[in-house]
Amino acid sequence: MSKNKGFSDTSANRYSLALYELAKDSNSLVNVETNAKAFLNLISNNKDFKNFIKDPTLNREVLTGVINKISDNFKLEILFKNFVNFLILKRRFFYLEQILKTFIEICSEKRGELKAEIKSAKLLNQEEIKKITDELSNNFKSQIKLNYIQDESLIGGLVVQVGSTMIDTSIKSKLQQVENRMIEA
Repeated sequence: MSKNKGFSDTSANRYSLALYELAKDSNSLVNVETNAKAFLNLISNNKDFKNFIKDPTLNREVLTGVINKISDNFKLEILFKNFVNFLILKRRFFYLEQILKTFIEICSEKRGELKAEIKSAKLLNQEEIKKITDELSNNFKSQIKLNYIQDESLIGGLVVQVGSTMIDTSIKSKLQQVENRMIEA
């Protein structure tokens, strides 16, 4: 029995890091990252394409033919096209989504960006989001890549998470703290 029962995060990291290094060395990192984001968008928004990637019955010739046609139609970076074809050759095409997500994270990390998530009870406009992002960038001395979520269950306030640091000023959290104190008393 094989020790490796599946495609691990380590394997995805290796493929993603290899793509990053190749793109960086060939000065095509921006284009490859753009292609990777476009493919991830296609995977998440097109059920047929997602099923195509996950279909184990398709042979290599069919897969490479479709990828080459997509590449020609959308003028994909040659390195990106070759990488995807390499995944097909190595029978790793099934893991394309995981590899590309990890690649995007590596690109972000190498640029020194920190991931942050903001949840707010009320819908924030772009100006408010930019102001919060700028303030976080200033406080953490790093560029912030922000994910914004509106969550009405918070009742009011914000929940901000940057890396392992969390700031919770939501009314929901404060009510929970009051409830816990009452139970303890």
